[in-house]
Amino acid sequence: MAAIDESLRDAVQSLGPWFHNLRLGPSGMVQTAPDHPLGDFPANFWHFFRHVVPEDLSGASVLDIGCNGGFYSFEMKRRGAARVLGLDHNGHYLEQARFAAEQLRMGDIEFRRLEAYDVDRLGGLPFDFVLFMGVFYHLRHPLLALEIVASVLAPGGRLLFQTMQRGSQERADFADDYSIDEHDIFSDERFPRMYFVERSYAGDPTNWWIPNAAASLAMLRSVGLRVVEQPCPEVYLCERDPDASLPLGAAPFAATRVLSRGDRHSDNGGEGTVP
Repeated sequence: MAAIDESLRDAVQSLGPWFHNLRLGPSGMVQTAPDHPLGDFPANFWHFFRHVVPEDLSGASVLDIGCNGGFYSFEMKRRGAARVLGLDHNGHYLEQARFAAEQLRMGDIEFRRLEAYDVDRLGGLPFDFVLFMGVFYHLRHPLLALEIVASVLAPGGRLLFQTMQRGSQERADFADDYSIDEHDIFSDERFPRMYFVERSYAGDPTNWWIPNAAASLAMLRSVGLRVVEQPCPEVYLCERDPDASLPLGAAPFAATRVLSRGDRHSDNGGEGTVP
C-alpha cells in the first residue's frame, strides 16, 4: 500500500501545481494540494452549501463550468448524476481532472476545453443542474456569459452560482426608473454596483469585475433567474423564473462572441477560470 501511495504521490506532483485539494488512492491519503493557502479547499467551502444540492441526482445531467481539477464534478457523480460534463479553458486543469477521475474510478465523467461563452453550443442541451462557480468575476464580459449559461438550464432545473463579492452586503428596494437628474442614488452603497479591476486584484490579473451583493441579485434577475436559496454570502441556488420580464437566451448577443478574445487567461491557480 505504501508503495502504491508513493507512486501516486509522484504522479500527482508531476501534474502540479493543483488548485483543488483532492484525496486520491485506495486509502485516500494522497492529497493533491495539502498545503493550499485556503486550507482543505474546496472541501471546506463545499461544506457551506452542499445541502442545497440534491442528495440524489439519479438520471440528471450536470454541467460544471470552470471545473478546475474536478472536485465538484466528482461530488455530482457521487450523488448519482447520469451525465457529468466538466468544462474549463485551462488544459492543465483538465489534465488533472481526467487523471483524478481515473483514480476515483469515475472515468465516465466528460471533461472538455470550452469557453463559458460557448456553452450553448454543446450537445445534449439543456442540463438539469448547472454549476457556475468561481468564474463570473474572471470574465471580461460576465453578464453576457451569465445569460448564455442561464439559457442551457432545463425547465425545473437548478443553477448553483458563485461569485466573489465586495462592497456593501446590504440590500434595499429601489424604483424601477429614475429621472436623469437623479444623482444621489448612485452614492447609495446598497445600489447594485460592479467594481472594475483595471490591472489586478489579490495578485490575479484575471479578476475583472466584482459585484456587490445587490448587483449579483440584479444580474441573476436580469437573465431570467430567481434565487431559491442563498446558503452563504457568495453562493446562490437559482431556477428559471417563469414570470421574468426578459426572456432567457443569449441570441441577441450572438454577434458579440468575438469580444471574448479580450479575456485575460491565467494559469496561476484561480478557481475555475473560464474565459
